[in-house]
Amino acid sequence: MLVILPPSETKRDGGDPGRPLSLEALSFRGLTAPRMRALEALQHLSRNPGAAAALKLGPTQAREVERNKQLDTGPTMPALDRFDGVLYEGLDASTLPSGARAFAHDHLAVSSALFGLLGPDDPIPAYRLSPDSRLPRTPLKPLWSAAVSAVLAAREGLILDLRSEAYAALGPAPRRQETWYLRVVSEGDDGRRRTLSHFNKKGKGEFTRALLLAGITHPDAASLLTWAATAGIRLEPGAPGELTLVV
Repeated sequence: MLVILPPSETKRDGGDPGRPLSLEALSFRGLTAPRMRALEALQHLSRNPGAAAALKLGPTQAREVERNKQLDTGPTMPALDRFDGVLYEGLDASTLPSGARAFAHDHLAVSSALFGLLGPDDPIPAYRLSPDSRLPRTPLKPLWSAAVSAVLAAREGLILDLRSEAYAALGPAPRRQETWYLRVVSEGDDGRRRTLSHFNKKGKGEFTRALLLAGITHPDAASLLTWAATAGIRLEPGAPGELTLVV
């Protein structure tokens, strides 16, 4: 079983200053070559005056460009702790017990416009790169699509894809019986279901946390649905290839 999370555009500060980025320390070693290309292109871009516009940053976000200039030398921390934002607040990785953290190590991956895919314990620096950023001579979709898809196709068992559509496009999961995309909706008092960004992200984070705490390697969607029902989680079959989480 593999659960794929989106990253967050915001990143936590800090980390281990004595452990700079090493591509050899990252999971999914088959992605090393495109990672090198992405890192080189991002660092080159970040030294240019037009970096903020290419990275779609506003005038108050110049600090993000400075972070990108220090990718090789800045402090690192595990990816699951580095990513910030609503989803990761719901996941609350810092309070996971050791058993849940070990389960995450084996069954969780995080999508990244800079690194392709990351293991939750991979030590990474803070950076800023979105799937719609424009790197010089290095468009992200052609860079990642085939490479990430090959990594996912080699993974056996259930794949549960929690990525946004933009990140999923950087490396589509294989189309097979036990690959499922998780769609999150909120249900109002009137019974109407809506897709709202904030509740979508928070719901994904809390759902992932529940999966990690349960520590069950689900072989298929039927197992996942049965567990969710017993855990009080509203998970339902959706459109073909999709599961719907109601929050």
